[in-house]
Amino acid sequence: MDKLRVSVLLCFALVFLGSCIGFAEAGRRGLLVPHKPDHEDAVATARWLISQNNWGVLSTISIDLGGAPFGKVVLFSDGLLDKGHGIPYFYKSSLDPTPRNAMKDARSSFAVSEFPIGTCGKKDPENPTCAKLTLTGKLKLVDINSKEASVAKEVLFATHPEMKYWPKDHNFQIFKLEIEDIFLVNWFGGAKPITVAQYLRPRISQLASVM
Repeated sequence: MDKLRVSVLLCFALVFLGSCIGFAEAGRRGLLVPHKPDHEDAVATARWLISQNNWGVLSTISIDLGGAPFGKVVLFSDGLLDKGHGIPYFYKSSLDPTPRNAMKDARSSFAVSEFPIGTCGKKDPENPTCAKLTLTGKLKLVDINSKEASVAKEVLFATHPEMKYWPKDHNFQIFKLEIEDIFLVNWFGGAKPITVAQYLRPRISQLASVM
């Protein structure tokens, strides 16, 4: 009986230890599910979606397909987790059609969803209460010698550690989306109106709800 009790206690201890290690690793990688802002706070929701995601779909106007839209899954960062500024930065190779398209016609859009964050539960990703955001604007090359490029590269590598090992001969460069329009759906009733100024300079209370 004592051996059985010891075995049971040992199993519980191992499960607990495994859980602790799992949560620690999730926290290190920024995977712990964050607090979702109230759906009535559109600005906080938009900034939260960009802050908590690390990939999305970037669409450009294809020079190879006669001006057809070309969407591609890409990695991005708007800053360190919970400390972003809302502007998505990308690390793109000249071998990729996306930056080549942008150099010809900078008009672009970038879409992210709440679904990968893990807060939609069993809802379908297109359910209006499972938030989704599309930022539209110009995809611009960041001057490699600027402080902005240095900071962007640092946060991109912190968010996506594999990036630092990508081939040096692929001519990777820093791009950013200069936002001109914001389209957010996070509840029933259509898109929520958000100006670029509101998105880029949210109130302190709105930023707190993102943290």
